[in-house]
Amino acid sequence: MSSLPRVPLDALTTLATAEDLRAALARPATPSTPPGTRPGVRSGRVPHNKRREAGGATDAAVWERIKDHPCYSEDAHHDFARMHVAVAPVCNIQCHYCNRKHDCANESRPGVTSARLTPEQAVRRVLTVAAQVPQLSVVGVAGPGDALYDAERTLRTFELLRAEMPDLTLCVSTNGLALPDRVAALKALDVDHVTVTINFMDPEIGAAIHPWIFHDHRRWTGREAARILHERQMEGLEAAVAAGMLVKVNSVLIPGINDAHLIEVNQAVRAKGAFLHNVMPLISDPAHGTHFGLTGQRGPTPAEVHRAREALGEDARLMRHCRQCRADAVGMLGEDRCQDVTLDPVDDVAPRPDPEVRAAYRAVVDSARAERAAAAARADALVEAVAAGTEAPRLVAVCSRGGGRVNLHFGKATEFHVYQVDGAGIRFSGVRRADNYCLGGRGDADRLGTILTVLEGVDAVVCVKIGDGPRRRLEAAGLAVHEDGRHEVIETVIAAWLADEAAAPVRARA
Repeated sequence: MSSLPRVPLDALTTLATAEDLRAALARPATPSTPPGTRPGVRSGRVPHNKRREAGGATDAAVWERIKDHPCYSEDAHHDFARMHVAVAPVCNIQCHYCNRKHDCANESRPGVTSARLTPEQAVRRVLTVAAQVPQLSVVGVAGPGDALYDAERTLRTFELLRAEMPDLTLCVSTNGLALPDRVAALKALDVDHVTVTINFMDPEIGAAIHPWIFHDHRRWTGREAARILHERQMEGLEAAVAAGMLVKVNSVLIPGINDAHLIEVNQAVRAKGAFLHNVMPLISDPAHGTHFGLTGQRGPTPAEVHRAREALGEDARLMRHCRQCRADAVGMLGEDRCQDVTLDPVDDVAPRPDPEVRAAYRAVVDSARAERAAAAARADALVEAVAAGTEAPRLVAVCSRGGGRVNLHFGKATEFHVYQVDGAGIRFSGVRRADNYCLGGRGDADRLGTILTVLEGVDAVVCVKIGDGPRRRLEAAGLAVHEDGRHEVIETVIAAWLADEAAAPVRARA
C-alpha cells in the first residue's frame, strides 16, 4: 500500500495528528484587510461563505447538508476532499461524448478508471484514504458506467460504507434512466445527494447526443430512445426531490447541438426542484476515442462556457467549480490523487480512520472559513464602493493551489480560478484549465499562447509571482497583472488590485 500524505489547508504545515491540528487552531489568525477598509463585517450582511453559494443566500438547514460537500458547495471545495469508487462498470445508454475505459491511468475525464472494484474492495480503499486524509467528507459512485444500472453493486457499497463510516456523505451520479426505480433504496441508505446528467428537453436534440438506450429489456434508438430517456429523467428528478434529496443536474455544453437549448433545460429542471445546475464543457479530444472526438465535434471555449452560464440568469443556482472528475477520483477538486492509492490484494485489513483527527480537522476548517468569510466581506465592501457605476463586470483569473488564497506562481498554474467583479461585489465565476507555463524551470512559449486563448475575456491575472517574459506577453494582450506574495484571501487580493486600478488615473494626474 503506497503512502498518501495528508493535504492540509494551505495556511497550515503538514499535519499528522489531532494535537498538530489543535496547535494550528490555537495560532492567532492574521486578518486579511484590503487597503482603505476597516476590520469587521458590516451588520446585516449574510455570512459570506453562505451568501456567495450558487443562487444567493443559502438556507441554514440546507447549508448544514452542503457545507462539507466539495461539489455542492463552492466554499467547501477549498477545504474538503471527495472520493469516487468505481464499482459500476456497465451502462444502459450510449453518449456520443463518452468512451468508458476500465484500465486507464492517464486521462482525466468522466468514464475512466484504473480498475473496477467490488463493493468490499471499495470500502477498503475508502478506509485507506480516510485514515490518511482527514479532509475526506464525501464518497460517491460515478461510474465508470451508470451507478443505478449497476444498482446492486452501488447499493451494497453504500450499505457497507454506512456501517463503517457513518459520518461520510454518500452521493451518486446517474444518467437518470434507472433513477425512478432506485430512489426509495437510496433514501433508505441516507443517500442525500444525487447528480443526474440531463442534456436536452427536445428528443430531436437528445437523439443527436445519445444514439441508444437499454430499457425495459430491450434497446431503443433515435428519437424514441431520447423520448424515453427524457421522461425517465424528469420522473426520477421529481421523485428524488420529493424524497428530500438534493439533486444536482449536469449538462454537457455541445456547440451547435444543445448550446442554445440549455436555457430551456435550466428552466425545466429548476421547475422540478433541482438544487444545482452544472453546465460543463464537452471534452472532445480525438485521443479519447469518443464519437464526438473522432468526428470533429469541437468543445466550447472557456469564454463560450462563461457566456452560456451567464445567459441562464442571475437567479440560476449554478455549480461553477466542477473539474469533470474520473470515476476513481481521490482528493481535493483539481488535485486528483487516485494513482497514489493502491491496495495490496493479500492485505484484507484496512487501516482505521481516527475520528479524533477528523473532528479536529473540521475545527481547523471552521476557523479558516471564519477568517476567509470576514476577509471576503471586507473586500466586497471596498469593491462595491470602487466599482459602483462601472459599465461592465470585470473578470479576474487567480492562481491558487487551494484554501481560498492567492498562493501559486503563474508558471505553475494548471488552472485559473476566475472571479467576476462589479458593483455588486466579487463572485466566483468558474475554473479554466490549461497546461502550466513552466517546465523544468523554463517557460514554454507555445503553452503561453494556449493560456492566452484560455484567458479570453479576462481582464486581469492575479498570482504570487510571474516572470518578466510572461508578464509582458499578458500585458501586450491587454491583461493587467497583479502580484501578491503574502498568500492572502483571494477576495482581498482582487479588491487590492481593483483599488490600485481605480487609483492609477489619480496618481497619473498628480
